[in-house]
Amino acid sequence: MGHSPTVTNPPRIESERLLLRGFQASDFEPMANFYADPISSFYGGPCNREEAWRKFAIYPGHWALRGYGPWALEEKETGQFVGVSGMWFPDGWEAPEITWALVPEHHGKGYATEAARRALRSAYDDFGWTTAISVIARANEPSARVAERLGATFEYDIENRYGTAGVYRHLGPDELSAGDAA
Repeated sequence: MGHSPTVTNPPRIESERLLLRGFQASDFEPMANFYADPISSFYGGPCNREEAWRKFAIYPGHWALRGYGPWALEEKETGQFVGVSGMWFPDGWEAPEITWALVPEHHGKGYATEAARRALRSAYDDFGWTTAISVIARANEPSARVAERLGATFEYDIENRYGTAGVYRHLGPDELSAGDAA
């Protein structure tokens, strides 16, 4: 996958209602709350503040080491931090992934779908990706629905440290463009 290593200032991109930007220190508190909540079990939690800090610091670290990564999601209208979405490909991962997670108070607004769609478009257009997956815990039905709304299709199950997860394959760059035009 094409990338430029050592990106320390991720590009700011926008969707209709969200700003996708680099993480800042003020984003830690809502992420620490997210990682303290049982909902975070699909994203490596729940955990204490010290472990939440380590998980939080991975996001800018991914940009620095891979040249791409997840963005912080900010609601344009209010400036509120709402979650994370973007490109994810740690060592040993199945394939380049589009990931998303929202703090609980922002569930049900369509933000995950909106952010992931914009991140996928950027992965293809700005970072040269030719394919992408999303790895979703089988018990995380809301995220599976997000993947399906994006046009992704279930391919197979894997076992990871969180249990059984489904691998969903996203539309390729040309298929996504055709869908954008429709």
